[in-house]
Amino acid sequence: MSLQKIPTTVITGFLGAGKTTLIRHLLQNAKGRRIALVINEFGDIGVDGEILKGCGDEVCREEDVVELANGCICCTVADDFVPTMKKLLERDLPPEHIVIETSGLALPQPLVRAFNWPEIKSRVTVDGVVTVVDAKALAEGRFADDEEAVAAQRAADPNLDHENPIEELFEDQLNCADMIVLNKTDLLAAHETEKLAGDLKGQIRRGAKLVPTQHGALDASALLGIASAAEEDIHNRLSHHEMEGEVQHDHDDFVTFSVSLGAIRDREQILKRIEDLIAEHDILRLKGFAAIDGASGRLLIQAVGPRLNSYFDRPWRVDEKRSSEIVVIGLKGLDRAAVEACLTG
Repeated sequence: MSLQKIPTTVITGFLGAGKTTLIRHLLQNAKGRRIALVINEFGDIGVDGEILKGCGDEVCREEDVVELANGCICCTVADDFVPTMKKLLERDLPPEHIVIETSGLALPQPLVRAFNWPEIKSRVTVDGVVTVVDAKALAEGRFADDEEAVAAQRAADPNLDHENPIEELFEDQLNCADMIVLNKTDLLAAHETEKLAGDLKGQIRRGAKLVPTQHGALDASALLGIASAAEEDIHNRLSHHEMEGEVQHDHDDFVTFSVSLGAIRDREQILKRIEDLIAEHDILRLKGFAAIDGASGRLLIQAVGPRLNSYFDRPWRVDEKRSSEIVVIGLKGLDRAAVEACLTG
């Protein structure tokens, strides 16, 4: 008889978004469930482990809090993460659930992929990937409340081996998530929260849930038990560089090209062409902008897998040529001529 896999929740989000507050609330409302924590902090940036240990033995025993302080968890999978998971799984009384708080710089995709390592694959599964977003910062045009602190966190990690711009990290966190927790909504007016939620819904994976919260107060029954088995669905959760073909470039598995379309007469028609294109061809990602006749703004177009999103992101500048440019990213062998023909009609 095979052992039941232990569910694991991966919590990601930038420094200051509220990950630790969310976990502390979870522990205080876990109703006796045995939860082990893996906290990925390093340098002198955070005190997450000490804060969570301070919850008390009745909530979370000190031996159930494991700190990985050697750097970004996605960059130290073999040296830190897998051995730590093995030790948790080999306990006489293993945890009923594992929660991993990643650093704000961690790419969630490599971590989720690590759940397929032979040493742990048969014993553990990703119950869900949860991305915590600072609603107040995002509404003000920032990805984190203190982006300088995020930069300092990056500088403090000697093992960090990816230099993704903060906007790409944010995109990766959204692409991988099963749930996006829009935290700190108490700092926004109702209409601001509504607008922000609407914008985010256009950027997240199909099926991912968006949950507004205040002070990380999310019911344990909503946070745990998602049962996504994300490690088996990683091909639908590609990171920015995977979609650009930069991670696996040695294997030459991806192809990227752009298509110039000129001015476009009908917005709905071009979006329908793109939907048909995605349905008929191996398109991993499509992005670009379009000049729509009669519109003063530039139409931004983004597609990840089957999800297509478009909105006018800004007005055209007076000194700017109005044109349409679409970048297509797909698997090797993608029929470029057919793609261009579909887009141009």
